[in-house]
Amino acid sequence: MSRKQHVVELSAEDRNTLDWFVSTGTRKAEDITRARILLKADEGLTDAQICEHLGCSIGTPYRTRKAFTERGLAAIHRRKPDREYDRKLDGDAEARLIKLACSDPPEGHARWTLHLLADELVTLDEIDFESVSHETVRQRLKKNTLKPHLYDYWAIPAEDEGQFAYHMEDVLDLYHEPYDQNRPVICFDETSKALRGHKRDPLPARPGAVARIDTHYERNGKQNLHLATEPLTGWVTVAITEKRKTADWIDRMVELADEHYPDANCIRVVLDNLNTHNPAAFYRYFPPDIAHAYLERFEFHYTPKHGSWLNMAEIEIGVLKRQCLNRRIYHAATLRSEVAAWQKQRNAADGLIDWQFTTDDARTKLRRLYPVPLTEN
Repeated sequence: MSRKQHVVELSAEDRNTLDWFVSTGTRKAEDITRARILLKADEGLTDAQICEHLGCSIGTPYRTRKAFTERGLAAIHRRKPDREYDRKLDGDAEARLIKLACSDPPEGHARWTLHLLADELVTLDEIDFESVSHETVRQRLKKNTLKPHLYDYWAIPAEDEGQFAYHMEDVLDLYHEPYDQNRPVICFDETSKALRGHKRDPLPARPGAVARIDTHYERNGKQNLHLATEPLTGWVTVAITEKRKTADWIDRMVELADEHYPDANCIRVVLDNLNTHNPAAFYRYFPPDIAHAYLERFEFHYTPKHGSWLNMAEIEIGVLKRQCLNRRIYHAATLRSEVAAWQKQRNAADGLIDWQFTTDDARTKLRRLYPVPLTEN
């Protein structure tokens, strides 16, 4: 039987060096894998056993052992220190690659891919080589923080939109007023939850397998959730209705005034520009004297269009979705009981919202949204 080739025998100093390498600092994953391969090989593990422990391909341990017999501990790095590597793309070619990646993809393609960029690059008249690997393209894009295969949505108002600045600063100034129990600040927002049920019973989690649910489900309509929160006290309340109507919003405001804050002189409400959030609607549902009396106790502050992120109620809605709603719920009664339980626990936790973004921050970070630039002293 032939003797195993490229045997790894590490000295105590070598082992200490490799142990330090894999446990400290920020390293390339492939370098750490090679270091661990050398440690496992020194312990006498076979290549198959090393693959099972580290999850690498079967050829990696052999290539690493062979490199170790040739270069020692430098084998953990793929590049050889004494070899000169020619740069495939010079500065001009790299600039053309960046310009190409920032342009529209060819007809018939939704977005650029690495292979598509590599193939398109060599067709340019200014490029004098026949081929470029997709790995070279990947490295150049990574260096320049370019991801042409991705896109994101944005909703930014026009640069000369003074309305955005006005409503933004109005809300930000309100957030940084001290707590006043006679003039509470309430953030209000709405969301919806689709009622869906399982067509087949889910499979519960077990060791080695996560819980699984069938991709098919039964529909049972949807419910609307109206959330109000007082960020400076951590209080939150959620009401659930079948539809989103102006009357439902009026009911929520009446609850704030009559049930939750009956002794407050002025209830300041932050809300978005949804068409149902209309104070004039009080006169559609109440006699004028009662409507006027309610409106005398409210002060509405509207977030700017495209600026709903300024409403702290969205933070609570995000928590509600992650902690309670991120699952299938079929019956409206179940939804109400589950949300009520979440609300009780949330209020018991006294989770205050520490809002850090100020008007000064807005004038610095969002200065392009102001029609007239800030005067510099």
